[in-house]
Amino acid sequence: MKSAKGRINPLRLRSEAEGSVIKSLASGQAPAEEVLGERLRHVGRVAVLVPCYNEEKTITEVITGFRSALPEAIIYVYDNNSEDCTADVARAAGAVVRRGTLQGKGHVVRRMFADVDADVYVLVDGDATYNPPSAGMMVARLMAENLDMVVGMRAERGEEAYRRGHRMGNRLLNGVVAMVFGRTFVDMLSGFRVFSRRFVKSFPALSGGFEIETELTVHALELDLPVAEVPTPYYARPEGSRSKLKTWQDGFRILRLIFKLYRSERPLAFFGILGTALGVVSVSLAIPIFATYVEQGIVPRLPTAVLSTGLMLLASLCIASGLMLDTVTRGRREMKLLAYLAQHALRDQCENFTVKGLEEE
Repeated sequence: MKSAKGRINPLRLRSEAEGSVIKSLASGQAPAEEVLGERLRHVGRVAVLVPCYNEEKTITEVITGFRSALPEAIIYVYDNNSEDCTADVARAAGAVVRRGTLQGKGHVVRRMFADVDADVYVLVDGDATYNPPSAGMMVARLMAENLDMVVGMRAERGEEAYRRGHRMGNRLLNGVVAMVFGRTFVDMLSGFRVFSRRFVKSFPALSGGFEIETELTVHALELDLPVAEVPTPYYARPEGSRSKLKTWQDGFRILRLIFKLYRSERPLAFFGILGTALGVVSVSLAIPIFATYVEQGIVPRLPTAVLSTGLMLLASLCIASGLMLDTVTRGRREMKLLAYLAQHALRDQCENFTVKGLEEE
């Protein structure tokens, strides 16, 4: 355990602690939260981020649960212009309460990521539908495998956990993202996630509402970041609390975001498909005109010929635009990677921390 100079090597201690956590979790010998508390309690700063809007009925339960699961974490509650006493209740429960003035979950997440400084970030909704003890397992997985994001894959407990249409909509949106970006998560819309500092400080956060989860997913896929999913229980909202999701409105907003991300992140494919479609229509209009010209030496349908020429010019412009924008997108992706690499890796951030309970072994 000690180096040649008789001093404890924190990196070695941490590595052995991580191995112990994963081994215990895999064998089921100890609950995740107990393992984390005993072995990885002091390896880094953990922040629990809770965006809230009118959650006075549930916020105390959320704060109490995550304080028990992650005793060393600082819990931040960002009140998004609540009309009830969410901020006062959260403050009384011991959380650090701040205010996000721009309405919408995406705006609040952007503010939280900018304001809070930590090594590990836990993002969870304030509606008491997620399982706090799962946070220990997710944090342990993130640290042990040096991941950048761990998503809590919702396993519903009770028939009312998902609102009508949400289960099918979730599958549909997951399928669309998989088709567009090549691979995706089983539950990309989960509001329970754990992030590394590298991920948080390189994430641009351009969305304003509930589509922020989609943007988080696409960011990880675009940069090929190491990620994982962990099953976690998902419960119905407690009686007296009300969901802020609007099934159709938020669903269409997410689809619109996917379209915009495909256009911005895959411009060559997007404009290539558009240009090819225009080119096919142009050729189909031109073939009869060309055949008539070869046989009779005249162009009887001049407007159609002009339309065909215009469509072919548009097709050429689309493909040229796709090629140029693809170069721009590559440069943007490189800038995101540079911002990501500018942050220290999780192992480096935690090298000065000790692991409680191992110094005596």
